[in-house]
Amino acid sequence: MILAHAVVLIDHHHALIQQFNHEETRAEKVRDHRHYTRQHGSGVRTEHEFFGEVCDALAGIAEVLMVGGHTAQAAFRHYVEKHRPEVSGRIVGWETADHPSDAQLIAVAKTFFAKYDRMHGGAAQT
Repeated sequence: MILAHAVVLIDHHHALIQQFNHEETRAEKVRDHRHYTRQHGSGVRTEHEFFGEVCDALAGIAEVLMVGGHTAQAAFRHYVEKHRPEVSGRIVGWETADHPSDAQLIAVAKTFFAKYDRMHGGAAQT
């Protein structure tokens, strides 16, 4: 079964990726790998590695809704626009939310994609 839609709940250290359709949901977690060094900018490189892993996990997903706090979304958006434009083109929405439950996250995503599919003429797979 094709899971063309996904919702990603992201902060600066974790991402929960949930692919779904009207019958099935699959979840995957991506966590940052903290390794502190004295080297200048190591935190930026660690964040970039984390964001890169999130982008890799989104491979093959046609439409993605990003959900999370404003600063985490802004940092991720900047990363994908600069370093992964192919992923940026598949992100169809950004919603600001603070710690929704898994059920709330899927509900927000299904509502979003139902509207998105109607507006863009896509087949509603949610």
